[in-house]
Amino acid sequence: MEHIRMPKVENVRLLDRLSSRKAALGTLYLTATHVIFVENVSETRKETWVLHSQISSIEKQATTATGCPLLIRCKNFQVIQLVIPQERDCHDVYISLIRLARPVKYEELYCFSFNPKLDKEEREQGWKLVDLNEEYNRMGIPNNYWQISDVNRDYGVCDSYPTEVYVPKSATAHIIVGSSKFRSRRRFPALSYYCKDNNASICRSSQPLSGFSARCLEDEQMLQAIRKANPGSDFIYVVDTRPKLNAMANRAAGKGYENEDNYSNIKFQFIGIENIHVMRNSLQKMLEAYFAVCELKSPSMSDFLWGLENSGWLKHIKAIMDAGIFIAKAVAEEGVSVLVHCSDGWDRTAQVCSVASLLLDPYYRSMKGFMVLIEKDWVSFGHKFNHRIQERTYSLWAHLWKNRADYLNPLYRADHSQTQGTLRPQMAPCNFLYKFWSGMYNRFEKGLHPRQSVTDYLMAVKEETQQLEEELEVLGERLANLQKSQLNDNKVKSKQQDRSKQLGLSTSNNSLANTPQEYSSDLKSFPSRSPSQGDEEDSALILTQDNLKSSDPDLSANSDQESGVEDLSCRSPSGGGCLPSEDSGKDSDEAVFLAV
Repeated sequence: MEHIRMPKVENVRLLDRLSSRKAALGTLYLTATHVIFVENVSETRKETWVLHSQISSIEKQATTATGCPLLIRCKNFQVIQLVIPQERDCHDVYISLIRLARPVKYEELYCFSFNPKLDKEEREQGWKLVDLNEEYNRMGIPNNYWQISDVNRDYGVCDSYPTEVYVPKSATAHIIVGSSKFRSRRRFPALSYYCKDNNASICRSSQPLSGFSARCLEDEQMLQAIRKANPGSDFIYVVDTRPKLNAMANRAAGKGYENEDNYSNIKFQFIGIENIHVMRNSLQKMLEAYFAVCELKSPSMSDFLWGLENSGWLKHIKAIMDAGIFIAKAVAEEGVSVLVHCSDGWDRTAQVCSVASLLLDPYYRSMKGFMVLIEKDWVSFGHKFNHRIQERTYSLWAHLWKNRADYLNPLYRADHSQTQGTLRPQMAPCNFLYKFWSGMYNRFEKGLHPRQSVTDYLMAVKEETQQLEEELEVLGERLANLQKSQLNDNKVKSKQQDRSKQLGLSTSNNSLANTPQEYSSDLKSFPSRSPSQGDEEDSALILTQDNLKSSDPDLSANSDQESGVEDLSCRSPSGGGCLPSEDSGKDSDEAVFLAV
């Protein structure tokens, strides 16, 4: 709070740059964690919150007759343009935000000031929501090939690895420790994902300290143990996510990559993902290109596409996706285990392993599974424990899980074919490289079309789908009733035939009479009998048939099977009017298609 010069400014205007809507008038608040704008309209009192750490840049523009403009650009592509009445107030807000947006200590991050007012027990439950041992058990570990090792207890071998790691059963503590000494930051190969269907695995590590000629017997034995843990394959892939030139440059510093001459039964593969510094610069360039175009009165699409291409951002994203797809195919289709590393094994390695896991396993596409994935491949394999111990912060997972209804995909269906098995994205440049995700990058621009939010649209689609499914169920029940009525009709006719045979109403060839004339001729040939007996039996037969026709409309002449089909075609699934008849030809087919 000591960095806030002006905690509250009234009569501030919030501009909507892409629409003609009148600027919103309200009050601007500066807190230790957020910039908050509250509109003055009493009916809505709409609030706009911006986290300080989300601010990318702040620009104080030239003072105008209406006030002093302040432009805030955010890392999540949100742009806030405020007009503060007094230049002095604007300057104080500007200086405050400059300092608040650039924390110099970890303790200034929002996670350390966040306080949901939970007791000690509730806080501990939040941290226990994700159990990684339970996750490895779900994958089928431990088993005959993999085991849990406590060689890193008290972080004695690697301070950035979990205390319990899963390693091949044939890898002894001597092999693990020896391998760690030959790997950057002592990050030895450890299990990330296991496919119990074919025993293929994804392991992760850092680069070896191979230089130009150095080798380590224990490290070679470690990779051999990973291969033996998959009896169905006689080799493993070693995927170096770095560009080859970068890896070769590291050899001059005594690091580098695995030599295939020293490691038996490995196949080496470079991917070409740039380091975190290049990624950060690329993102900044894309943000600048996006903001530059958005702030023009007449934005040019060609200028934006040039800036997007020049940033290289989508190329980096594609490289990560390509790496994840390569690993997923190796595991799912070839049944081959993979060892993944970059330089130190926590940026690009975590990205690639996570993407591959998402493609391979539907569980990680669920909310709980995604939490487990982040905890497993990001937090446990490189989280700064000494900067964030559990006693000082709260778990994000508890908050997300409690409010999970706000984050679930309304169109998700667990029984859908696309939610099962391995995903295979189409990575052709025309499908990916030049695609700009407006739902992500433009989600704050209310002036852009379509004006309907993505969430509202998805909920409308879900509601319509549910209505169609309910109507389909009703039509299915009607069809079942019609089939049941037809079956009953056949039974009645069969009983009538049996009754006629009992009365002797059969022709010489034992067939039922087909016309009234045939009935008359047959009746004339009947033997004589008492009038009372004949009248009673004839009357009973006539009454039975008449009652059937009048009391059950489904058995009447106008309610046979054909009329039932006609009745079905006369109702569209959306509850509209009748569809065109078959005589309408092509129009009928189109109407049926639209109805479906």
